[in-house]
Amino acid sequence: MKRSPKNLKISFSGKGLTHFGGLFFLQRFFQKINLRSLLSQYFHFLQRNNRYTTAEELLALIYPIALGLGRIETTHLLKHNGVFQYLTGLPTYPNPTTLRRFLLRMAPLGLPKLRKLQDRFLLSMTLKPKPPTKVIFDLDSTVLILYGKQEMARIGYNPKKWGRPSYHPLLCFNGITRDFWHRELRPGDTHTATGAIELLKASFAKLPPSVKIVMIRADKGFYDHETIEYLESQKALFVIVAKLTAPIKRELSEVSYRVHSSCLETAEFMYQPTRWKKKYRFVVVRRLIPEDPTEQLTLFSMGKYSYQVLLTNMKLTPLNTWRFYNGRAAVELIIKELKGNYPLGKIPTKYFAANEAYSHTLLFSYNLINWFKRLCLPKEFHRMTLNTLRSRLLLIPGELIRPDNRPTLKLPANFLYKDACEYAIKKIEKLKI
Repeated sequence: MKRSPKNLKISFSGKGLTHFGGLFFLQRFFQKINLRSLLSQYFHFLQRNNRYTTAEELLALIYPIALGLGRIETTHLLKHNGVFQYLTGLPTYPNPTTLRRFLLRMAPLGLPKLRKLQDRFLLSMTLKPKPPTKVIFDLDSTVLILYGKQEMARIGYNPKKWGRPSYHPLLCFNGITRDFWHRELRPGDTHTATGAIELLKASFAKLPPSVKIVMIRADKGFYDHETIEYLESQKALFVIVAKLTAPIKRELSEVSYRVHSSCLETAEFMYQPTRWKKKYRFVVVRRLIPEDPTEQLTLFSMGKYSYQVLLTNMKLTPLNTWRFYNGRAAVELIIKELKGNYPLGKIPTKYFAANEAYSHTLLFSYNLINWFKRLCLPKEFHRMTLNTLRSRLLLIPGELIRPDNRPTLKLPANFLYKDACEYAIKKIEKLKI
């Protein structure tokens, strides 16, 4: 039986070691898309701190998000990682106070410029590998629970922490590529539908000319006649969950259902809600309530069935309409990942404008990671969460050495994902932006 060493000596003398060895691939992607030079070009404003440029301070926020360091306080680990600083080209790493002050200065001056740059990248990446003819917009809102005293923190709908103040952002994602498209950060007491039309207008404005069909999927928070009328004015197709008002509940017991399986039935009817200008098509899906109470569905139930009602202007059959809407579940998983693997729920300052700037920086980082996976990594990596990507590619040990005065990053021998790394290098070098 092999024994563990007893006389092992410890020496703190390794100067070229890092556990962020896989950062090289992400950094090489950033170089290929000219991220740093474009940040310097777009994202420039006067500031008192001359030690770091605005581009360097923004990169100092983006990298920790990708590496999973979470709160701004934990980024101090990067101040003592020389290999990280060498790979990213940062002279040193700012301390947390410097980054918070930067966010506060950035909000009024730099955020509009960052939005403009993000939109430029979004258009460029959406056109790859070929210009799309169809886009699916998945709309959703979420609750960001706040602890402390933040500006614009209000008490509103909060399913997990009743009575706690929160923010209530409104989000739009591309349901095909999973790219973040647009976002509005709002106080916690804001109704879901408030600002929906402004969100949609901004989202439509970013569409490339090649797009001919726009589809919308949204939950009942967006069930509003003004939103529906705007979508029709843009000739968009939509499937939106309807609110189960008393007249709609009466319809549920009067329509004829088509049986698709032992526990799934569908139907449809035409109905004009109060104050709406015309009749619309409503699709009904009902399922038998499971006998096991642990498997109860969270939908409206009546008798032995649970019901879901969808408002749509699409010509799909009721069953296919329901299946199409179910694809929207991906956006809920994205938001879950943003809260878990990205620090979306960790509000860094007490100022609303600075928090808005950080929120947009985080979502820009999400897009950069998403484009890196889609354009540079093998297909099996495309749907990976950031946490899985970190464990398999980004957070691998590395050693920086200089044989013959040539910098070389040594990664582990017989690395399990060596083929993926070599594939990424080839794809990055061939990438044209």
